[in-house]
Amino acid sequence: MNIRNIAIIAHVDHGKTTLVDALLRQSKTQLNKDVSGSDLIMDSNELEKERGITIFSKNASVVWNGTKINIIDTPGHADFGGEVERVLNMADGCLLLVDAKEGPMPQTRFVLKKALAMGHKIIVVINKIDKPDARPDYVLNKTFELFIELGADDQALNFPVIYAVAKQGLAGTDANLKAMKDIEPVFEAIVKHIPAPVADPEKPLQLLVSNIIGDDFKGRIAIGSIHNGKIKAGQDVVHINREGVQKKYRLMSLMSFVGLGRVDIQEASAGDIVALAGIPDITIGETIADSVNPEALPLLKIDEPTVKMTFMVNDSPFAGKEGKFSTSRQIRARLFKELETDMALRVEDTADGKWIVSGRGELHLAILIERLRREGYEMQVSRPQVINKEINGKKMTPYERLYIEAPDFSQGIIIQKLGGRKGELKEMNTVDNTVFMEYIIPTRGLFGYRAEFLTDTRGLGIINTIFHDYLPDPGNWKEKDQGSLVAHETGITNLYGMVNIQDRGILFYGPAVQVYEGEVVGQNSRSGDIWVNVCKTKKLSNMRSKGDGGVEHFNTPKTMDLEDALEYIGDDELVEITPLHVRIRKIYLSALQNKRMSRQE
Repeated sequence: MNIRNIAIIAHVDHGKTTLVDALLRQSKTQLNKDVSGSDLIMDSNELEKERGITIFSKNASVVWNGTKINIIDTPGHADFGGEVERVLNMADGCLLLVDAKEGPMPQTRFVLKKALAMGHKIIVVINKIDKPDARPDYVLNKTFELFIELGADDQALNFPVIYAVAKQGLAGTDANLKAMKDIEPVFEAIVKHIPAPVADPEKPLQLLVSNIIGDDFKGRIAIGSIHNGKIKAGQDVVHINREGVQKKYRLMSLMSFVGLGRVDIQEASAGDIVALAGIPDITIGETIADSVNPEALPLLKIDEPTVKMTFMVNDSPFAGKEGKFSTSRQIRARLFKELETDMALRVEDTADGKWIVSGRGELHLAILIERLRREGYEMQVSRPQVINKEINGKKMTPYERLYIEAPDFSQGIIIQKLGGRKGELKEMNTVDNTVFMEYIIPTRGLFGYRAEFLTDTRGLGIINTIFHDYLPDPGNWKEKDQGSLVAHETGITNLYGMVNIQDRGILFYGPAVQVYEGEVVGQNSRSGDIWVNVCKTKKLSNMRSKGDGGVEHFNTPKTMDLEDALEYIGDDELVEITPLHVRIRKIYLSALQNKRMSRQE
């Protein structure tokens, strides 16, 4: 059977997962779940459905006119680059999906650069041409410019173009919507332009593991592409780990992808993507080789993490009340288990029983924390910090390339704030009352900026970043200039006490909420912390006064979600995360101890 292995790459929300759904439906592939509703087949994770983004790469397979097409849905965020890089190793070509209005975006650049470096053949799909403000010709020119900018050769620049409306399951070789009948032109382009895998079934077995998933019955399942040879169920194989140590195992199960499901098969040949069980300690990037003549494939290289946080056991007064898993043993085991499937993550033990967790960005770590809390874990985390490096005796800090699209009325405040955060403006254009800006900015300068950006642009701005390089640290960083409103006693918040202090700043809670001493209940409008009594009640007596019964106005409190809290906290604060609540607290809970420790520092 002919085989084509393709990865679908695009910016977030350009219709990548919707296109995969259309391909699955129109190929009449037998799906192993109900898809009669509006749910996207590939976005199976709860967080992915909520946020509308792809976080984890997934495999699917369709058969079209005798050709088996293995489809890999890849994340679009640069923060999940660890996923992107390894799945591109399984593919021989890519569908590059671009929005017909927005054109190629920063995360498109990130993944496309990786694909071109691997020499993959690219098919450009311009999606959403049914939009009233679609501009396919402009987008095609911009895509061509991007290829040139990324150093594409003549062969890569001669890319085929398909126009599509993935939501309606339509595609064609030109932008005429009326002439489109179905999604078949995408299949035709894949078979015509994407090369079959370069693999030799007669050579000794070599399989590179690109993904790991867990199964309650079969244990750890490794997914990868067969570079050479054949593989059979029950066969003896050699597992070659990262250190080059070889161990012999017998395969318990061999599976292939059909639609979205896995089915047991007896044999697979070079070029196919398979899943196998029976090797308990295998990890991503390692080789499964022939038992007689084992040879290792090159290990997968992944970009280094740029942001780190300290995770620790929750020791607040409410510890253990809301989570199922709260001990250091449980949290440590879960963090190290995550390393099996997330190659861009690093976890280190510290001498005082904490863990330093490093990732590709704030979003990468925030998604990890959100997943843990939904699984029932509770913990505390510190403020995110950049990972600096020493290169040639100089302190270097990671820099990001920042892309901004915002209404032109917010141009002045954006330039002012990014200038104060050590950002360097590289390019600026204005089109139809929308300003496009490109900055080079230290990663540290972006901490806490996203929330301010949304406020400054009235929610109309789009901000995107990708890793740029390690450059000298500019220094002279300005610390957080706003203090916190901190509860000075444990109790239940009261409307009387909160009305009295709401003029001091922005409150995070309303009345009748349980708080503890040292918990941050609001943001002070000035620098420095204020310890406030939000639990204060009105003293009742049997005397009446003329003013009784007057209604005081209470401002709506600001709800702080996980990402807001991580952006807000200072060096002397922690975020307490439980399945039910996200709280901000001081490291030292009593006012006296807090003052004493700040003097020592």
